[in-house]
Amino acid sequence: MASELPARRSAEAEPGLDELTLARAQRGDRGAFRRLVEGHQGQVQALLFRMLVGRRGEVEDLTQETFLRVHQALPGFDPAGSAKLSTWILTIATRLAIDLLRRPPPTLPEPTLGAPDPESEVAGRALERRLLRAMAELPDDARAVLILRAYHDLDYPEIAAALNLELGTVKSRLSRARAALQQVLERER
Repeated sequence: MASELPARRSAEAEPGLDELTLARAQRGDRGAFRRLVEGHQGQVQALLFRMLVGRRGEVEDLTQETFLRVHQALPGFDPAGSAKLSTWILTIATRLAIDLLRRPPPTLPEPTLGAPDPESEVAGRALERRLLRAMAELPDDARAVLILRAYHDLDYPEIAAALNLELGTVKSRLSRARAALQQVLERER
């Protein structure tokens, strides 16, 4: 799993966060850590939004929890190791989301996506809603694999490392998730 990943290039692996800034963040420099958060917050929120379909109110809380855990574990992160910083951070967020999804859902319903803005965006927003509804029907583990691959462009070994799975398991889950997603989308037509 993690040993299957090739060694990463530290400086070029994380655009916008150089080695010095990362090292300063690891030593507790608040400004450097703020830059790290600013550089990765959008990715984390996008991942959590897609993972926590119907639970949008919890995305902000889990984003904060993710970066709290990143802050606590950052001194032990090895930039020359097998995972990029962004992959490591997304792994933390994914595991937190899966843990949350295993708990009973909140009793109050979350608001749905708002009405489309201009008419030119109606079709795109309708497709987005269909996709989100279809993804919500997928099992949590299949949804996690699909989101990490499709939305965050992680390769199979990175997904395997992030979710602590065998490479073959990642491939089969991804295949089943895509087929299930296609079935749900076809059923909605």
